[in-house]
Amino acid sequence: MTIAVKNINKRFGDFVALNNVSLDFPTGELTALLGPSGCGKTTLLRCIAGLEHPDSGQVLLDGKDASDRHVRERQVGFVFQHYALFKHMTVFENVAFGLRVKSRAERPSESQIRQKVMDLLGLVQLDWLADRYPPQLSGGQRQRIALARALAVEPRVLLLDEPFGALDAKVRKELRRWLRRLHDELHVTSIFVTHDQEEALEVADQVVLMNKGQVEQLGAPDDVYNHPASPFVYGFLGNVNVFHGRVHEGVITSGDIALDIPAHGAVQDSKGTAYIRPHDLDVDRYTPDAEGIVVKLRRAHAIGPLAQLDLERFDNAELIEAVIPNDRYRQLGLKDGETLVVRPKRLHVFVDEGAGV
Repeated sequence: MTIAVKNINKRFGDFVALNNVSLDFPTGELTALLGPSGCGKTTLLRCIAGLEHPDSGQVLLDGKDASDRHVRERQVGFVFQHYALFKHMTVFENVAFGLRVKSRAERPSESQIRQKVMDLLGLVQLDWLADRYPPQLSGGQRQRIALARALAVEPRVLLLDEPFGALDAKVRKELRRWLRRLHDELHVTSIFVTHDQEEALEVADQVVLMNKGQVEQLGAPDDVYNHPASPFVYGFLGNVNVFHGRVHEGVITSGDIALDIPAHGAVQDSKGTAYIRPHDLDVDRYTPDAEGIVVKLRRAHAIGPLAQLDLERFDNAELIEAVIPNDRYRQLGLKDGETLVVRPKRLHVFVDEGAGV
């Protein structure tokens, strides 16, 4: 099924949840709607499902306006954050529920229902729990059952609202890998809502970054991470160091720091902001002739393969975070309070062209 939204607007009183949003969702792909709380991602998902009605605009399913179609007619499977399983029903009956409530003309026979339910439980690797009840399952198992129940009615689109939000970090990681493998098997057009950047970048084919009811950027995970379209996207996707300063003829100056930015060689004395990810900083001991940003090592967290360094700029006492391989950290033999110099391997600058002196 092809899914598109055109010029969707939705308000709740004075709050603008969606502001003229238009998107196409590729058939057979897994799209993540990513953004902070209140950005409109869940409202957009509910509009697609038919659980909310936009104030204006269209939801197009296979190119046809679905505005007047009831939820049941949209052939949508919906998975909520809190499972929404029936506690008084067995796992088998939960998955079978959507099939049993079909009209008599569309309802499969009992033998067909049994076969389909057991096939789905096998698909989510929980067929051995068919006779258990939801309270007897772990959170991860319940969420997989909720997904099997959504798939039972053979939806043409699968919508997932923070599907792993109620689970602990280890289970989340396991389930998102499992969801990616399952999607590669089924190729059901899927849209899932998350505020977890790592989850979106790891699982999705396409990421839609939302902020204040609008789309900030969409693209493949590596594209939005490596080529952010706005300061919001850069700041939202992972940790980042921010340097506010002025840009003039290919150089950004921030305090006592001057960094070359050849791509902005034509800019004349304008406000600018440089963004540098922690792993894009080289770290060395300070020498009087060293070039770069002079800092003091406040604290190091050297657990696992990477060492995180909390650094304080000498010129203005602002904090910087650097991440280097633990082997490099041990090789340098760094100690708290030591003076170091850091150099950006890569930075991205956004210029406010209208903010010259």
